Amino acid sequence: MSTLGVPDVLHHARLTGIGGYRPERVVPNSEIVEAIDSSDEWIRERSGIASRHKAAPDESVVDMAEHASRGALEYAGITGEQVDAVIVATVSHPYQTPAAAPELAARLGSRAPAFDLSAACAGYCHGISVANDMVRVGTAEHVLVVGVEKMLDFTDPTDRGSAFIFGDGAGAAIVSRSDTPGIGPTVWGSDGEQKHLIAQRESWMTLEADRAMPWPAIVMEGPSVFRWAVWSMAKEAQRALDAAGVTAEDLAAFVPHQANVRIIDQMVKALKLPKDLPVARDIVTTANTSAASVPLAMERMLREGEVVPGGLALQIGFGAGLTWAAQVVTLP
Repeated sequence: MSTLGVPDVLHHARLTGIGGYRPERVVPNSEIVEAIDSSDEWIRERSGIASRHKAAPDESVVDMAEHASRGALEYAGITGEQVDAVIVATVSHPYQTPAAAPELAARLGSRAPAFDLSAACAGYCHGISVANDMVRVGTAEHVLVVGVEKMLDFTDPTDRGSAFIFGDGAGAAIVSRSDTPGIGPTVWGSDGEQKHLIAQRESWMTLEADRAMPWPAIVMEGPSVFRWAVWSMAKEAQRALDAAGVTAEDLAAFVPHQANVRIIDQMVKALKLPKDLPVARDIVTTANTSAASVPLAMERMLREGEVVPGGLALQIGFGAGLTWAAQVVTLP
């Protein structure tokens, strides 16, 4: 051990558990098309989305996070008391303070350090990077990372460009100390000059000053976001492969942010992924759950046997900010 208790030798880390939660209520496209003067066919062609899950009015971000976390803990074979840190990635917890993470930790029987992380749809992958660093330097042995959103509370049901995009849900993972490397270097960044492409249209202070103002829903400039995601994020995903020292042929799965099926398909082409490589398309029945998107998609692939534990997966999240983060991980 070196000066100030900082270890001279770093540990390895990997995902040891995964869990997911989708609210009981399913909302098909047919329930939302009238308000946006659209059709089920148009939504499917534009996004690939057929339905999404909607949390109950009294079902909170913390409630959903707890469901997903308990699944991840069971998968990893540990208890809440063994968790050394809790990171919750979310932009839809309705309280600026206190954060969702301390309440979640308490429900799981943990008094570990707990904090929220706000990086929109890239939040979960940011959380995995932070957890990886915590485990590697010895700050923690097990870290719970949760991506959870109640996005439909922050969606304008009359906005034709975004009303059909979002859904509610939670995904969770356990990052633990390992004998071998299981999480590759994170490639991440931001571009605040394009913050207007996906944004809350008004601040909460504006709403307080003028109660006649519309609800500060999250809206986006779809065509611009599509172009940015396809061309810029495919390059970032390739950088994550390069940083991990692997190629597309080494992958067992590709788990991109579930923003749009057309974006996913274009990224697959740009990355020249093998035709038989399993690619997450959870968006069809779950829609875009922002920070919950990547872990929910990975949990489904493992649960349904589309992929098997132990293989390498390329995961990437990207969204409002603009923010992004990608890494290659070993499937739990």
